Amino acid sequence: MWVEAAVATLLVASGLATLVAAIGLVRLTSFFQRMHPPALASTFGAWAVAAASIVYFSALESRPVLHAWVIPIVLAITLPVTTVLIARAALFRKRQRGGDVPPPLHES
Repeated sequence: MWVEAAVATLLVASGLATLVAAIGLVRLTSFFQRMHPPALASTFGAWAVAAASIVYFSALESRPVLHAWVIPIVLAITLPVTTVLIARAALFRKRQRGGDVPPPLHES
């Protein structure tokens, strides 16, 4: 019973994080503002689903089943890098169109 409650709580938390990310995408106005809620909420959601998987399958097999941690660890490593690259590309494109953005750190 406690395993099912823990797994259900983690999965509901993951769903709420996804809902927060979706609301952030709808409510925020600029591309740069819209980048943060999905990135943070998606990472939390992935960790919650992985934790639910570990709890469920560890209880099912009566031994620790930890291989599900690989997915959120890889996600936590690659997501910030991807976010920075997308933000830099968007900033470059906005500068090329003459948008109102901060100047580059150095002139090329």
